[in-house]
Amino acid sequence: MSRFVALAGNIGVGKTTACNILAEELGYRQLREPVLDNRFLRPYYKDMSRWSFTLQMEFLLKRTEHHRQVHLEEQGYIQDRTLIEDPEVFAKYLHGLGHMTDSELDLYFDYCRMLLPQIAQPDAIVFLGCSDINVLLRRIAERGRTEESGITARFLRGLDHYYATFPDVCEQKYNLPTLTIDVTSLDIRTNKGRNEFASRVRTFLSEALPAKDGSGRLF
Repeated sequence: MSRFVALAGNIGVGKTTACNILAEELGYRQLREPVLDNRFLRPYYKDMSRWSFTLQMEFLLKRTEHHRQVHLEEQGYIQDRTLIEDPEVFAKYLHGLGHMTDSELDLYFDYCRMLLPQIAQPDAIVFLGCSDINVLLRRIAERGRTEESGITARFLRGLDHYYATFPDVCEQKYNLPTLTIDVTSLDIRTNKGRNEFASRVRTFLSEALPAKDGSGRLF
């Protein structure tokens, strides 16, 4: 069995940066979000109604494979975005916007009900919150992904409404220990921000997850 910690949060909140930090600080391997090599992401942002269901299925299959990989190896992993964000946040939001039909959402959840019980969920979740949508927009612009250039404040704000209850969903529905860190003004790219972030995560994991070797040490 390996330790498995997953990051969650809105687009542009800093999950990739946080993933890099924790991988280095904890000695964990990274499971990067399957975005850059996703064959459907660019057409999705051009025509969400056509591609939302297809994109969600792609993410579901790739993240499921990540979970299976983790539990085949005896080492720690840090995941850049949780699997459960797709059904609990993105699929519901896209359906609410009219980008997924009722039948597509039902079919998507049929696959979730079939696949999720077969894989183990993370040992813990680190949720990054940001109350200022302009901060998210600025960070999205700074990383300069062409396919994300059309993301609007309105779209991010809608996602944020679903993310407002996501930590409670993780803990109450999935029974996953969850740490929430507000990164609105905490810049984890600076040395001070990085150290504060890493320290809070270490403390959380030490308290939430028992040591595996009986030594009292998690890392």
